[in-house]
Amino acid sequence: MHVTMSLKIRNRWGYFIAFVLLLVSYFLIFFIIQKLAKQGETIAQSYGVINTLESIKAEITDAETGARGYALTKDVRYLKPYNSGSKKVIALLNNLKGLTAGYQPYKIRLDSLDAMIHTRLADLGDFIQKFQRSGFVVTDELLSSRNANKRIMDNIRTLVQELKEEEQVRMNRRNEILRGFFRSTTVFALVSLIIALVTIFYSLITYNRENKAKEEADRNARAYSLELEERVSELKKVNTELEELRSIEKFAATGRIARTIAHEVRNPLTNISLAAEQLREITNQGEEADQLLEMISRNVNRINQLVSDLLSSTKFEQLEFTSVNINDLVDEALDLARDRIELNHIKVEKDYDKNQCRIWVDKEKIKLSFLNIIVNAIEAMEKDKGVLTIKTIREGNKCMVEFSDNGTGIDEETIQKLFDPYFTSKTNGNGLGLTNTQNIILNHKGNINVRSKLGKGSSFVVTLNITDSSKVIV
Repeated sequence: MHVTMSLKIRNRWGYFIAFVLLLVSYFLIFFIIQKLAKQGETIAQSYGVINTLESIKAEITDAETGARGYALTKDVRYLKPYNSGSKKVIALLNNLKGLTAGYQPYKIRLDSLDAMIHTRLADLGDFIQKFQRSGFVVTDELLSSRNANKRIMDNIRTLVQELKEEEQVRMNRRNEILRGFFRSTTVFALVSLIIALVTIFYSLITYNRENKAKEEADRNARAYSLELEERVSELKKVNTELEELRSIEKFAATGRIARTIAHEVRNPLTNISLAAEQLREITNQGEEADQLLEMISRNVNRINQLVSDLLSSTKFEQLEFTSVNINDLVDEALDLARDRIELNHIKVEKDYDKNQCRIWVDKEKIKLSFLNIIVNAIEAMEKDKGVLTIKTIREGNKCMVEFSDNGTGIDEETIQKLFDPYFTSKTNGNGLGLTNTQNIILNHKGNINVRSKLGKGSSFVVTLNITDSSKVIV
């Protein structure tokens, strides 16, 4: 009896100490998570400061370029970037002051930058007015101010670069702190795991001394195992949601980069195109000159088209929603790819969910996204040996379509870049097919995931929302 009581007391103390240690560990983990969130906000602020500085430099440069273009061509269209840049740069300056309001060392330099930019904009406005009053002739008076204007622009660029570099240093320092927090979180998580394992081990040894105690320990272990499985299930769900958020954030970032590239590329392209037209008008057009000017125009149009394709594949579009049966939609996509399937002797296996699965989508765009996935699967498989398996599955308020092939498979590094614009492993591909596919699916508030093993094949899983019956038009 005394031994039994002693065992019970030791058990109780053991569990109490383990509970306290776990509670402390979880409290520290929660504390560190809060720190991580705050540190993440400061890093996002640094990104905002750096991006705003880049935009300020770009807009003031556009304004200056527009004024110069107007002076060179006397074409009032060149004043458009000047007018646009003049307005945007002021708004960007105010935004930058708001982002750095809590950081006193920036105030003096931002005031200096503000003054220089206002001075430069005033000089550009004065230049345009004098140019117009002089009958659109660049006078000696206008030319005499070039050096002073250049010094102002150089000072602006230098100050912007200094602020960027300083903010980059601050961001690197914050990243280092963030990494330290991550390491601390890992340590505390491992400590919690060790405590849990020690607790289990202690309970097994103790309860093995008595049959009743052992049976009780078994029941506790089963209950604990079920709890762990629920936790794992919850973690998997959270991880899936995080992956979806990362995919959306990556897509949004790609769209921002695409718009920036389009802006930076199209301005000089317009200048090149206009210059080519001017040369065509003012030069004696021989056969060789015509060929060279035609080559310039053709390549300018090609680059413009590439930029347009990139923007189309990364922007949110207007959708025309209708209620359709997912199985019918997959069959229509297969019909569009029928020639490729028959040419490569691909075997198609269908495993459609018999439950009614209707989705509220833009039918033609979703069909295009399915077609892109099917074509990629066909191209990944060996001729005469390919098997394309398509499953439709209904789970709760979600409808999933899984496209599986027995092709060459994709390595992990490639999967991470699969939806990036212009990333392709094909010799004749443009790398925008899957980017456009992801764009369409994200537009529908769905998601697309890829699973693959080298030499085993790949699976693309598209998840879409079930049609809301209140929106269905009968």
